[in-house]
Amino acid sequence: MQIEIRQLREEDIEPLAELEARSFSMPWSAKSFRDLLANPYCFYFVALVQGRIVGGAGYTELCGEANIDNVVVDEAYRGRGIGQALVRKLLDMGTARQIKAFTLEVRVSNRAAIHIYEKAGFQCEGIRPGFYEKPREDAMIMWKK
Repeated sequence: MQIEIRQLREEDIEPLAELEARSFSMPWSAKSFRDLLANPYCFYFVALVQGRIVGGAGYTELCGEANIDNVVVDEAYRGRGIGQALVRKLLDMGTARQIKAFTLEVRVSNRAAIHIYEKAGFQCEGIRPGFYEKPREDAMIMWKK
C-alpha cells in the first residue's frame, strides 16, 4: 500500500471533516479546517491511499513549540503505519522550522495512539482530568523535547 502525505488543500477539507465525523464523538468541522488554512502558524497534512483521504494531522506553532492539535486515521486503515507516518511528517516539518518541543493531549484509553506517540519519542508529563467529553475521560499530556 502506497501512502502519499501532502499539505492540506481546500479540496481536502470536506473529506477530512467527514473522516473526523466518523472517527470522533466531538469532530472538527469543515469551518475549523478552513480556518487553519488561513493561519500561518498552523501546518496540516493529509494522508492519501489511491487518491482517497484516509488520515490527517496537524500542529499549531507558538513561541518555538508546537501543539499537535489533531491526528485522525480512517478506521479501515488503522494499524498500517499511516498515523505513524503523519506524526513523522509533523515532527520533520517542525524540526525544519526550528521547533524545539512538541506537545499533545490524548485520551488515556487510546493505547494505539499512545504507542505511536511513544515510538516517536513522546513521554507522558501529566494528566488533564476530565479533558474529553462524550465520553468524559482524562487526557494524557505528552511532550517531545
